[in-house]
Amino acid sequence: MNAVIEYREVILSGTLVTISLALLSLLLSIICGLVGAYLKMSQAPVLRHLGNAYTTLIRSVPELVLMMLIFYGGQAAVNALGAQTGWWDYVDVNQFLAGVLTLGFIFGAYMAETFRGAIMAIPKGQLEAAVAAGMSPAKVFTVVTWPQMVRYALPSFANNWLVLVKSTALVSVIGLHDLVWNSVAAGRSVHQLFSFMIAVLLIYLAITAISDIGLRWVERKYSVGLARS
Repeated sequence: MNAVIEYREVILSGTLVTISLALLSLLLSIICGLVGAYLKMSQAPVLRHLGNAYTTLIRSVPELVLMMLIFYGGQAAVNALGAQTGWWDYVDVNQFLAGVLTLGFIFGAYMAETFRGAIMAIPKGQLEAAVAAGMSPAKVFTVVTWPQMVRYALPSFANNWLVLVKSTALVSVIGLHDLVWNSVAAGRSVHQLFSFMIAVLLIYLAITAISDIGLRWVERKYSVGLARS
């Protein structure tokens, strides 16, 4: 493992990129998930069909295929539009931005189903009582819906987050210098790829272990006052 220690700065740099990518993608997926859940639960047929189309399409296509389409196809579409209109010159899509948009958009579909199921699990009587008490829709969401939605959604949310973390490895195929890309490049340079992949495995295990501790803390926070069997 001497070679791994020698390239520790390269690995650390890639690890920071991976963590940043995962956190920003998570933030975007939460936003997309909340919007998607609203669309799927809307009384308007057009919005409901739009939400269903989003979750069905995204969950039916492999993440790698979507990433390649957004990175290469999106770049080609933007440059074609710029050439036709003359509004801008050639645009080189940033790999990090493409990774965040792709992962956030993909996992937003899974989050939408998670949030929809959690909201549906909240007793309707509580929502009706909040409205009868004169609460505004925003107040109902922050006081009644959000705390219970988090509690009901947490198991599925945790699973989505852990899968998202592992899916960040796919971004290396579009040239982002993340943990996997840097480790593969360093491993090939010294002909010790296996050792570097073991290091990658341990780093991902550490990230998921820390995530598990944080998620358990959130679960305890939102379960205060609940009786446990």
